[in-house]
Amino acid sequence: MARLVIALGGNALQRAGDEGRWEEAVRRMRATVGPLAELVRGGHQLVVTHGNGPQVGALLRQNELGEGEVPPQPLFVLGAASEGEIGLLIQQELEAGLARRGIRGTVVTVVSRMEVSPSDPGFQNPTKPIGRFYPASEALRLRRRTGWTLREDPAHRGWRRVVASPIPRRWLEGEVVRSWLAARPRTPWIPVVAGGGGVPVVRHRGNRYRGNRYRGIDAVIDKDRSAALIARTVGATALVIVTDVPAVAIGFGGPAPRWLGALTDRELAGHARRGEFAEGTMGPKVRAVLDFLRAGRGRAIITDIPSLGAALRGRAGTRVRPARRLPKR
Repeated sequence: MARLVIALGGNALQRAGDEGRWEEAVRRMRATVGPLAELVRGGHQLVVTHGNGPQVGALLRQNELGEGEVPPQPLFVLGAASEGEIGLLIQQELEAGLARRGIRGTVVTVVSRMEVSPSDPGFQNPTKPIGRFYPASEALRLRRRTGWTLREDPAHRGWRRVVASPIPRRWLEGEVVRSWLAARPRTPWIPVVAGGGGVPVVRHRGNRYRGNRYRGIDAVIDKDRSAALIARTVGATALVIVTDVPAVAIGFGGPAPRWLGALTDRELAGHARRGEFAEGTMGPKVRAVLDFLRAGRGRAIITDIPSLGAALRGRAGTRVRPARRLPKR
């Protein structure tokens, strides 16, 4: 039995042209859970994580619109709220998908905290855009009133708030989830964890708390980087990053892209050094794969939902294995 970390991209929940309605998300997820349920039927043990960008953007907008009547919530609280919202969606639809196959399974959402360092360079140079675009005059007022960092969009669509994207150091609930998985319950038990990269927290060392406690901090952790940390923490056999294309390509967007099948992490790293993977799309996924495989164990896959089963059988997707490391002398 393989233990798989399945990292769902935003297309599993919402796509271009969708209005962000709950009914749309249900339809998207219903189409996504079939291949996941088939993996469970095949004897695999799953840990599911997911993105949350559109959902947090909607919550931020609700914050703005309701500010006159309801106190706005911090960004890290909205991240936790989206973990619960999307977790509920996955629980409902994946359990139903299992039931349709005669499988009694339990899907459980774990609101997950990721410890980050307060001295992470990302806090000194926030770069992650969130929320909507603002005209320059409104951006100036927001900067004065809230202290936000706002930057003009390179495509001149307006100004957006940018926040830190620190490196996740430790998943606080990770050891508990790993112990649950190790218990191997008689019926499938599938945790949904660290949605949107998890809730960023820093360790609070003040005497007020009489020990090491944690406080939330406004930031957005890269979801693929968190997925790599989750996979290492639970001892996954494979990290599977689900996106909206069937595989990774070099020369993507050009006249003759070449889709990558089986290769080593060294080969993939070579393509990355040559600038093949765009920062806003495939770049973070490739980095997550290389991060996971750095220990020289397991394998990683990047593919889409329709190709998922075939990719795990070695017939589709981009499949990355660790290159053989020579022993140190």
